[in-house]
Amino acid sequence: MTPDEKQTPTNKNAENRSEGNRHALCHIDSLEEGQSRGFVIKRENIADNVDFELFVVRYQNTVYAYRNRCPHLGIQLEWQPDQFLDADGCLIQCAMHGALFLIESGACIAGPCSGQALEKIECSIKDNHVEVWLA
Repeated sequence: MTPDEKQTPTNKNAENRSEGNRHALCHIDSLEEGQSRGFVIKRENIADNVDFELFVVRYQNTVYAYRNRCPHLGIQLEWQPDQFLDADGCLIQCAMHGALFLIESGACIAGPCSGQALEKIECSIKDNHVEVWLA
């Protein structure tokens, strides 16, 4: 799968339903413990019509969601599709310069953006689906 082939939530099936600013991304069983997964949400209702790229991580039985954007360079974080974590699966890692971020908070703990943080996205589990809320 290429980076352009990320899963794109749409209103066309139950796996990717959306309601207002709430978007169901995937079934919780499709996101295993220690796994990350990227998504692109089509934003037709926004004036600039820009897609919103984000990723989720299931870590210690909790799901976290962040915007797929490094606070240092404004680029996507993953080095391959759905690969947002370091080799140990304990930290989020930027592919460009190796910055490391805590999964639980998005805080940068090493690298050129130390002291900054990823943009956290409100995330929940409803009816066994991972959902995010976008402003």
